[in-house]
Amino acid sequence: MRIDPHTHSSCSDGTDSPSQLMHAAARAGLDVIGLTDHDTAQGWDEAAAAVAETGVSLLRGVEVSCMDRGVTLHLLAYLPDPESPGLEEAFEQARSSRTSRAQRIVELLGEDYPISWEDVLAQSEHAATIGRPHIADALVAAGAFPDRSAAFAGPLATGSPYYVGHWALDPVRACELVRAAGGVPVAAHPRAGGRQRRLVPDETFARMAEAGLAALEVDHRDHDSAERQQARDLAHRLGLACSGASDYHGQGKPNRLGENLMSPQLLEQIVDEGCLPLLTP
Repeated sequence: MRIDPHTHSSCSDGTDSPSQLMHAAARAGLDVIGLTDHDTAQGWDEAAAAVAETGVSLLRGVEVSCMDRGVTLHLLAYLPDPESPGLEEAFEQARSSRTSRAQRIVELLGEDYPISWEDVLAQSEHAATIGRPHIADALVAAGAFPDRSAAFAGPLATGSPYYVGHWALDPVRACELVRAAGGVPVAAHPRAGGRQRRLVPDETFARMAEAGLAALEVDHRDHDSAERQQARDLAHRLGLACSGASDYHGQGKPNRLGENLMSPQLLEQIVDEGCLPLLTP
């Protein structure tokens, strides 16, 4: 069974609509796909409507924005009730903060680059969550950069004078909220320092494990072989399962569907513990 549990649609920073994502999963030979847009479940219904047509099962999830002492961390929340009061409130606050942040970044960029807020909105037509990827797309559309990666290496870098922070949940609190909502939390790419090149310390993952963390996403494009082994060792020390995923964003990133996968055993655990069913053809 081929299971890719971490992907994004145009409801956040992916380029495929949820329906297009389901069809792409079928073409990639996947049996199960996880739709995990940033801080929103907006794409679930459209993706669910394509399950029967594509023959691909849908694992519903959300990638929750977290922050640990200034270091960004993402938490994959699988099969939660998205309308659970604490979780829904956190999603709304995160989306609002991201939008305000994006507006301020565009104001700063507008002094030196050919970009406006309207340009960003044109790149995020269907998105519930507006973020730096949409600003990058607007800069690319304006001819300022060749692709998203170049924009993120330049003015959208964390250390850039145009950088603006945003609100995000404490990761331990996020695990508690996900479990309270009937969901199953998995830490996304825990050894990928990303644009910050800073890592969340092991002690934070230990506290997250005590709060209900189920697994670490070990096999990910942003982890080299040494980082994968570090993440795997950490998971074993904490008694956590190991996951893998593509983190597919359509044309927004080079990540390809199915390049890393989740085991059927972990999927079974998530379905057993989650409050929503796996949607099957």
